[in-house]
Amino acid sequence: MAQVCSEVRTALPSTEAEFVLRFSDRIDRSLASLLEQARVLMYGETVGAQLSQTSQVILDFAWERLNTGTWRDVDKEWRQVYSYGCLFKAVCLCRGEPSQDALQEAIKTCDMGLLMGAAIMDNVLQRLVDILQKMVKKRVLENEGPCEVHSAKKVRTECVCVPEISPTRAVPRVRCPALECFRTNYLIPQKPVILEGVIDHWPAFREHQWSVGYLRTVAGCRTVPVEVGSRYTDEEWSQTLLTISEFIDRYILRQEEGAGVGYLAQHQLFDQVPELMQDIRIPDYCCLGEEDEDDITINAWFGPAGTVSPLHQDPQQNFLAQVVGRKYIRLYSQEETERVYPHQSRLLHNTSQVEVENPDLQRFPAFADAPYQECVLGPGEVLFIPVKHWHYVRALDLSFSVSFWWS
Repeated sequence: MAQVCSEVRTALPSTEAEFVLRFSDRIDRSLASLLEQARVLMYGETVGAQLSQTSQVILDFAWERLNTGTWRDVDKEWRQVYSYGCLFKAVCLCRGEPSQDALQEAIKTCDMGLLMGAAIMDNVLQRLVDILQKMVKKRVLENEGPCEVHSAKKVRTECVCVPEISPTRAVPRVRCPALECFRTNYLIPQKPVILEGVIDHWPAFREHQWSVGYLRTVAGCRTVPVEVGSRYTDEEWSQTLLTISEFIDRYILRQEEGAGVGYLAQHQLFDQVPELMQDIRIPDYCCLGEEDEDDITINAWFGPAGTVSPLHQDPQQNFLAQVVGRKYIRLYSQEETERVYPHQSRLLHNTSQVEVENPDLQRFPAFADAPYQECVLGPGEVLFIPVKHWHYVRALDLSFSVSFWWS
């Protein structure tokens, strides 16, 4: 690895013998031979075009397998093969004195492995991307200075409809309830509640307040899945992969005319970017669950005003913590399932057919009689959504929320 920059080498085993490749018969022998060849090339005196070509063949072969059939049926070993291909390609991009563009491409390659592959070698891709990110940030600081790194264009504000909350339907609020109080009054009876004052200590509010500029600085070069379209039940809805900076430019700052609505939704961003995880804390009330802290699923929800999550239900308890902006949320008890008209398909069985704020009461007449609760959730507030409670969410502002799913 004579030509690979020294910072990258620290993430890899020091010798070829320590770089172990083990696969079962499910992986074609010809592909296993390509992986072994790539390993030899990576530890050779020159890391160049041949490794680049070999890694791309591995990626193309694995990508075809990842996209055959349903995702849950993809064998983990094929996902690991894809991760190895991403590792070889990323290392190749870092040979010699890599340009800033090459480092960005290497980070993107690692992210593809983290998103589509499976963990290999004690999560080597995450360790490598951490090193590469630091290298990118260091160069930006040296070339442009700290002021330029944190700068951000003004976000366009949009006029959105803010519902007037009926006092009789308002979700109750309580400030910093004791664990036993929360358990007795809300968790056991499965009643929604807004918790106030329980996340005020988060670094995201105090040490470095989250903003478009901050998110771009910390995670701008990271590749993430983005939902494109008004809501996931629409026919024209799709998904694409963008860096967070591209997402901000296209859908937050609206630098591209006609880009439509984009939403970074239900993504485990905090596993991908540990630096952001340091800005939040798991709510203490999650300790009342039956699982370990490592089993809690933490998702990011980042998007412009107007993003919508259709009325749906989730299979776990949920704390929805609002960090930036406001969201209008409406909740229906699972006892109202028949009156919210779930889709009949297996794929969307947990999602209502009704447009909550513009219901077609000729098609869904019973929906008008379904009792509900509602709220506007603001920064620093946490909404407890009981398991299988139907909930509809619309962003009123540029918004960043964090959800904690626990059992």
